[in-house]
Amino acid sequence: MVKNSRYCVPFRRRREGKTDYKARKALLLSGKPRLVTRSSINNILAQVVVAKPIGDEVLVSAHSRELVQKYGWKPPRGNLAAAYLTGFLCGLKAKAKGVNEVIMDIGLCPPSKGSRIFAVLRGVLDAKIDVPHSEEKLPDEKRARGEHIAQYAEHLTSNVDEYQSKFSRYLECKVPPETLPKHVAEVKADMMAAFKSGGKRN
Repeated sequence: MVKNSRYCVPFRRRREGKTDYKARKALLLSGKPRLVTRSSINNILAQVVVAKPIGDEVLVSAHSRELVQKYGWKPPRGNLAAAYLTGFLCGLKAKAKGVNEVIMDIGLCPPSKGSRIFAVLRGVLDAKIDVPHSEEKLPDEKRARGEHIAQYAEHLTSNVDEYQSKFSRYLECKVPPETLPKHVAEVKADMMAAFKSGGKRN
């Protein structure tokens, strides 16, 4: 029988790629609510979570579907601009709940510079929530507004077939990609007005 083996079987959720226990312990020891962000191809989820003995408690949650259902968002929900607005919405909800400071929890997602996860973080920061972060990880304001998409669309206007192929979903919802920054500003203003008047829109 082998004794003193160096191999240690990881916990189940670590084996499944769901939980980094070392990082989670460090986050919990901070004593701050966690900003948990998860993404799929078509959607973004942002939550403010606190740890309790019986399990995590979600204080506020924002999903990119809410942008469509409550605030008039029309383009695809999986892009950088939608991630930014989802983070902004989460930040407004947190502020309304009296949460002023959180710590970022990206789980096992790779911390890629300028990614959608950090677009969510920029949105939360713009909602005046304090989050320890590195500025170099955040997408710049122009990318958060979708200006890179608008510029690329303008570049493709001379090639009609490629333009229609690349931006078919934008054209289906009658939001030309060149107008995306304007649409982002309108949705953001709508959110701010809704919370200023007493809360999120039903």
